[in-house]
Amino acid sequence: MLTAAWPVRRHATGEIGTSLPAFTDHHVHAHLVEIDALPARGIAGVVDLGGDPAVLARRAAGLPRVSFAGAFLTAPGGYPSGRSWAPDAIVHTVSDPSLHPGVPGGARTAVDAQADAGAAVIKVALNADAGPVMPDAVLDAVLAAAADRGLPVVAHAQGAGQVERAIDRGVAALAHTPFDATLSRHSLTRAAEGGQVWISTLDIHRGKARTRAIAHLGAFAARGGRVLYGTDLGNGPLPLGVNRRELLALQEAGIRGDALVASLTDPWPQRTGTDAVRSFLAGPAPTDPDDLATWLSRATVVPTEELTRVD
Repeated sequence: MLTAAWPVRRHATGEIGTSLPAFTDHHVHAHLVEIDALPARGIAGVVDLGGDPAVLARRAAGLPRVSFAGAFLTAPGGYPSGRSWAPDAIVHTVSDPSLHPGVPGGARTAVDAQADAGAAVIKVALNADAGPVMPDAVLDAVLAAAADRGLPVVAHAQGAGQVERAIDRGVAALAHTPFDATLSRHSLTRAAEGGQVWISTLDIHRGKARTRAIAHLGAFAARGGRVLYGTDLGNGPLPLGVNRRELLALQEAGIRGDALVASLTDPWPQRTGTDAVRSFLAGPAPTDPDDLATWLSRATVVPTEELTRVD
């Protein structure tokens, strides 16, 4: 039995099914995919974690509901500078720890540019495997500037010591479950107890990286860590809509039942979700927990007013 599930009837068709809160993919890149196709395939909201803030700010209201980070904040020459999928508008170089507004290359300047465009979260690139990363003084200044604007910071942490660094410096969220090196139990515990949020993105990995990420996510969740469903949509051949493979990997990590649904319906980085739409699934929820991922992958998004609760 899923705590958040409602038995419902759809007005238009008379179909009996189950309603859940609206689903969100917490890691997408909207400039690389057709996000308008997502609601028909079960996704009502997305969190863009690397895009042009000006373009994202102009997006009209509607579905999917879009929260965004704006540009990657990175060190000069750092990831993802120079990538074919990362035009200049989605990369903002930060070279100065200044907390004064308007300083070229300054931490406050970079954060303000995203926040003024409407960002709900700030994204930093700490990918030491792909170039230089910002030093602690600059990272701390970005964190301070984001806190002044009331925004959490999410990091792409990769390379020797970068996940541990994100935990130590108080980064609010990781854009990817750690996958490139084994974390100590101490680090896992500190991340969970410190309230860090981990976005799953398990399906982008294969081989040892996938095995390591699933093990890390399971250990993090077992310690009380907050887990969000996210796919890194736009990174390779991922399905548009609810990704069954991502859900199956989450289940393999021990994120099951109500916890699996919560990873999909968590409103982060917003404080509240939308009540205007719900997720609709034909028929009752499966009685076998192993069938839940496949069932959830069949969701569609419907207006709440189209549904009537039934006994």
